[in-house]
Amino acid sequence: MAVSGEHQREVLNEQDPAAKDGTAGSAWPVLPIDRQRRGSLVDQIVAAIIGMVNRRELRVGTKMPSVRQFAKVNAVSTFTVVESYDRLLHLGVLSSRRGAGFFVARCGPDAPQQACAPSAAAAVDALTPDLYSGQSDALPVGAGWLPPEWYGESTILDAVRHAMKIPAGRLRGYGHPLGFPSLRQHLSASLSAELCAVEPEQILLTHGATHAFDLVLRTLTRPGDVVFVEDPGYSNLLALVRHHGCVPVGIPRGAAGLDMEALAREAAAHHPKLMFVNTVLQNPLGTSLSQAQAHRLLALAEQFDFWLVEDDIYRELASAGEASLAAMDGLRRVILVKSFSKTLSPVLRVGAICASGSLIPELVRVKMLTGLTTSEVNERAVFDAVSSRVYRRQVERLAQQLIDAGARAQERLLDAGLQPLARPRGGMFVSAGWTAPATPELNARTIAERALRAGILLAPGDFFCLHAPATPWFRFNVAYAAEPQLLDFLRTIR
Repeated sequence: MAVSGEHQREVLNEQDPAAKDGTAGSAWPVLPIDRQRRGSLVDQIVAAIIGMVNRRELRVGTKMPSVRQFAKVNAVSTFTVVESYDRLLHLGVLSSRRGAGFFVARCGPDAPQQACAPSAAAAVDALTPDLYSGQSDALPVGAGWLPPEWYGESTILDAVRHAMKIPAGRLRGYGHPLGFPSLRQHLSASLSAELCAVEPEQILLTHGATHAFDLVLRTLTRPGDVVFVEDPGYSNLLALVRHHGCVPVGIPRGAAGLDMEALAREAAAHHPKLMFVNTVLQNPLGTSLSQAQAHRLLALAEQFDFWLVEDDIYRELASAGEASLAAMDGLRRVILVKSFSKTLSPVLRVGAICASGSLIPELVRVKMLTGLTTSEVNERAVFDAVSSRVYRRQVERLAQQLIDAGARAQERLLDAGLQPLARPRGGMFVSAGWTAPATPELNARTIAERALRAGILLAPGDFFCLHAPATPWFRFNVAYAAEPQLLDFLRTIR
């Protein structure tokens, strides 16, 4: 966030920290600023603080001196300090808490990953646009969508055509702030029958699940708050948490589910504001939490008083009876996020937040502030599709098709010399890799770059983790993972 306007006046008028917490002005070291050296004072201050963070002389959570104190100790103007802090905020090195000051938000490269070291996924950022755009000619093995014919193209196209016949009277205004009423009523009925009682007024429609996560973070967190994420977990979420100035702490997730002992330790140490969890057919591992783990997770959330954001976008592709945090909790501490991109099409950017009635008004306010309403045309198309007679049968066929493709993909990847990280029971993904440690010459990034030159788009494990995995692995879309082109390429990796 920028230090400007009202916030700039606030930091300039900040009290001396010595009066607040007993810290003497002399406790802050004088930085080695060379006024004869080329480059601005701001550049030197920013570089010096980043160096202190990287050397772990400043640890995550350390409170920085006030603007006035910093300026006095280092004999620079308060405006120079404001600009320096502003740049450090944008770099993610510092976070700002209104009324409290500035804090170190990122740690040095040798610190434990739980202290929010920058994701190794930055190394493969050049690959990420093609993972989402669908415009690349490369084989989309790492993508998060299925071939169009798997979704049932005619159902989607018919729904879109029907939605375009929107009544003329609906062309005025921006639409309902909560979203298209008919779709919310349909969701209310289906969720109430399958999980727990949900009123239409407890449902807020969004531009997909990622937009829902953004609204939750904007509403419930402030810069410097600790947010728990699964590690490995949804890649966009990791970047989104950091973008909001929060401190992501990874909770290990593996073939057996979440590491509940690690979760209990981290909760006691950090007291998080909320946790994001993908209960069913998790991305990227494809596994689901057991009923016992879901109960333990809810108990820990109650004990340490944090929200649980349940990413539930794959439930329709899973077997009946899988654990549901929302069903167990009744939307008291759980915020449920849904999406239709995995059963209809990612082009129809429609998702939903289901939450307690007391939370929805603030979520609506934030939604309207940051983007007004969502697309009624898209929401009408989704409603027409999911309320059609063929939709349920179509989803059942898709779920079985994914189970068959997943089993075939695991077998082919094993034949190519890769070991699965877990054994999914269905869903879109299987993650697998090599057991040998990564090297500078052969790691997830270099393999992904070689694959791209060979016309194959991979999703490296680095993309889903808070720190670089010890061994190279990838998330494979089961719809493409048995293609001879991919398997021939993987066999060349030794």
